[in-house]
Amino acid sequence: MSDISRDDVVAVLGPLDDVAVAEIIATGASREDLAAARAWIVKDRAGPNTERFLPEGPVGHVIEIVERLPLARSLLGDAGSTLQ
Repeated sequence: MSDISRDDVVAVLGPLDDVAVAEIIATGASREDLAAARAWIVKDRAGPNTERFLPEGPVGHVIEIVERLPLARSLLGDAGSTLQ
């Protein structure tokens, strides 16, 4: 299990539903893994990601979870902004 909390997940990835948060915590990801996943997703959305394969381990699992969420609930919000 992971030492991260719901607050850690939301602080790094933004507002997510409880199921997604629980899945992310269950990956065993650290706060650093969450930051790496967020950076990968932001880079991927900015343009073609030259890293064609997802990273292995918890970072890749977190990316998979976040990527399957509807855009409106993803870490970038409706218009790509984290401002509320």
